[in-house]
Amino acid sequence: MARVAREMVEKAGINVDQLVELLVKNAAAELTTYYYYTILRCNLIGLEGEGIKEIAEAARIEDRNHFEAIVPRIYELGGKLPEDMKIFHDMSACPPAKLPEDPTNVKEILKVLVEAERCAVRGYTHICNMTSGKDHRTYDLALAILNEEIEHESWFSEFLGEGPSGHFMRRGETSPFVSKFLK
Repeated sequence: MARVAREMVEKAGINVDQLVELLVKNAAAELTTYYYYTILRCNLIGLEGEGIKEIAEAARIEDRNHFEAIVPRIYELGGKLPEDMKIFHDMSACPPAKLPEDPTNVKEILKVLVEAERCAVRGYTHICNMTSGKDHRTYDLALAILNEEIEHESWFSEFLGEGPSGHFMRRGETSPFVSKFLK
């Protein structure tokens, strides 16, 4: 644990135990989303699904990167991950992004994907609001993840016909905002 880091966050007026709990729940959401997106991606087949598969894969890999980036901050603040994966899964900040009842319905898969991203956007916005001006490291990390989650939401919402977002699929680059935390 980075004792002074925790001390400074506490002195800034943040309930560190509450923050760590949020970080652990969001880490659980990232890892479970990575798992469920693997299943969703595998079911994006046919003419309609193949066009979305690459975007789902980019979001899947970036969610894994988000998990990898959050874990060190949890431990720096004196927290830890649960030792039982089932407990970790069930404490996720977001509901499971499970395959819809009809796994051939690409539109329903897109709805699952966009709702998972919207949950993540809400969660990281909350962490940013909680840490802004008080815990610079956690804020920077949450903001970087938030930027990527907003892009993911935009990609999927456009496929649902919800309007243009102005975002483009990144080619050959994953986690442009979070990559600095993975080094």
